[in-house]
Amino acid sequence: MSNPNSSRDLSSRPPFVVTGASGYVASWVVWELLNRGATVRGTVRDPDNAEKCWHLREMDQELPGTLELWKADLLTPGSFDDVMQGASAVIHTASPFIMGEPKDPYSELINPAVKGTRNVLEAVNKAESVGQVVLTSSVVSIYGDSKDLEDAPGDAFTENDWNTTSSADYQAYSFSKTLAEKAAWEMAKAQTRWRLAVINPGFVLGPSKTPRTDSESIKMIRGMLTGRFKIGAPDLTMGVVDVRDVAKAHVEAALHADAEGRHILVNQSLSFLEMGTILRNRIGGKYPFPTRKIPKLVLYLVGPSEGLSWSYLRKNLGYPLRFDNRRSRERLGIEYRPVEDTLAEHAEQLIETLS
Repeated sequence: MSNPNSSRDLSSRPPFVVTGASGYVASWVVWELLNRGATVRGTVRDPDNAEKCWHLREMDQELPGTLELWKADLLTPGSFDDVMQGASAVIHTASPFIMGEPKDPYSELINPAVKGTRNVLEAVNKAESVGQVVLTSSVVSIYGDSKDLEDAPGDAFTENDWNTTSSADYQAYSFSKTLAEKAAWEMAKAQTRWRLAVINPGFVLGPSKTPRTDSESIKMIRGMLTGRFKIGAPDLTMGVVDVRDVAKAHVEAALHADAEGRHILVNQSLSFLEMGTILRNRIGGKYPFPTRKIPKLVLYLVGPSEGLSWSYLRKNLGYPLRFDNRRSRERLGIEYRPVEDTLAEHAEQLIETLS
């Protein structure tokens, strides 16, 4: 295959479309493309919203590529038709975002996720120029609970695994991501012109380009800094990955035809306590990072008030979590950043905003 580490000039390429361009991951995807000289068509709900788009316009001024902001909405039929025309590749990162558990999972989360994906891909079907589509999915399309690893064929989750344990009533977000990815594969297999590559990142951490502060990663690191876990950390493990590695994976998948298929993007699995230990060693000082685990009994008492159901705790507390990331390394040339740097740089950025 061609060298996946190539940072070749993309200025002569037809435009790349990035949906949801102002988001946490998407902003780094835009940066990665602009840094290579690409022309990027970024879709946002409102290009005139200075608060949400100023960081994108700054990138356009500072980097060699060219950025165009286009108005588009996931749930408006035909909204993406014009932006796709003449583009070579589409990187679809936009996804409905809802804080907490939705009251009506289908109307608030599941239907918009699936409908939004279909809406974007229907626009791709109308654009003869598009040959490659990259979809931002998640490892939650691969597994629902850490306990599911017991039923996986190997000793780690792979791209062959699918989440079969989430539902509209239990982990609705994971269910929505699973259904949206399946809808994308259904549409990809129904045609022969464009190829689909899917990126399945774990818990994405690392410094942000966007001013948004409502992401789960920011809430978790901020909680570490402000003492939310000072009495102890829940014995929960998650697959962690740097946002910059995720962004690079999207771009490499858009550039290489042999990147078709799913790609797990996880650097390392870490518990909350392990993350706290890394931050204490790197940041130290006055911050109340956790030094012990919260007893299970305490978590069962307070968990529901923190949005952690008993069912979730039963299937995740104390269970190990392992992922096979070979495909991302071999196909996309990802050389993962040290997880210690990811955590420390994310925390340091937040410390600046908290001070």
